[in-house]
Amino acid sequence: MCAQSNSPVLVADAGSSSLRLTVFGADGKILAEHHSESPPGDDASGPLRKLLDQAPAPTAVGHRIVHGGPDLRGHTLVDAEVRAELDQVADLAPLHVPPALAVLDAARELLPDVPHVACFDTVFHADLPAAARAYAVPAAWREDYGLRRYGFHGLSYARALGQAAGLLGRRPEQLHLVIAHLGGGCSACAVRDGRSVDTTMGFTPLEGLVMSRRSGSVDPGALTWLQTRHHLSAEDMENALNHESGLLGLSGTSDDTRDLVRSRAAGDERAALALEVFSHHCRRGIAEMAASLDRLDAVVFTGEIGEDQPEVREEVCAGLSTLGVTGDLRALVAERPEIVSKPGARVPVIVVPTGEAQQVDRETRSLLARR
Repeated sequence: MCAQSNSPVLVADAGSSSLRLTVFGADGKILAEHHSESPPGDDASGPLRKLLDQAPAPTAVGHRIVHGGPDLRGHTLVDAEVRAELDQVADLAPLHVPPALAVLDAARELLPDVPHVACFDTVFHADLPAAARAYAVPAAWREDYGLRRYGFHGLSYARALGQAAGLLGRRPEQLHLVIAHLGGGCSACAVRDGRSVDTTMGFTPLEGLVMSRRSGSVDPGALTWLQTRHHLSAEDMENALNHESGLLGLSGTSDDTRDLVRSRAAGDERAALALEVFSHHCRRGIAEMAASLDRLDAVVFTGEIGEDQPEVREEVCAGLSTLGVTGDLRALVAERPEIVSKPGARVPVIVVPTGEAQQVDRETRSLLARR
């Protein structure tokens, strides 16, 4: 399978709100792509067929899968056993894994003679220290139910780490960084010596920072109170926390920071509150992650908001002076990795465009080259 490293690779990234299909050449160049702002739905084969009609025939397919569960701790070839395991973890990320599996099944049917590789966001956090991994809950919950913190956005973090290291002229294993992935989902991660040692997302992608439509962390006592006092069902709560909260729930109008920045400028107080809460939680998450490091070599922003919303980056960094981070950043929409802080800044601030698809391509080629 070593020859795969020199051949086209199709990368499938099916999420809760979008579908991205990309064919990469061996040099990382995009040979063909399809992008839609909606999940694949029941017929995942349609977009795949259309792309395959236009693209060079792929010799491997890499699939981004958000959650690998407790047993799939490394990127892996998909066979019948792995596919069955993926069904077992689908309910741990119900917004993300089912659409990805629909595309995986469609791709395996259309391309049965090429290897399919599952690349997991949880792999980057597979070796979290016990202190960052364990919930302080009864032992039966941890041991019998497998309740633990997994962490997500790992493919994005792996890409951002490598790109930031290049800008800083150091190897990833020499760096202590906080990386913030800010997009539809948002999280922050502490990277020490090139490895994840803490992150804000936990058992599911709902924990942690305020997100576009997801609440982030909420006092669990408030949730049980809503159930017992106001009789909200688990289904109602899950829907509200995943789809009706976050920036949308706070503003009442939009889950897009670009809209909210414009609305705030026009005097919309709810938009202003949404941005203030979002930035506050980002600052708190970054500071929390920095506490797991011995030093802070840089703060890295990635994700759609992180790369193209300079107003948000500025507001977050302007409130982190206790960490040696300052504002007055260059207000740019990043098209390539950039240092946006002032020259000589004590803690550089770096922006890296989102690169999950590129990382899946890289991991897929790397795994096949080793076989």
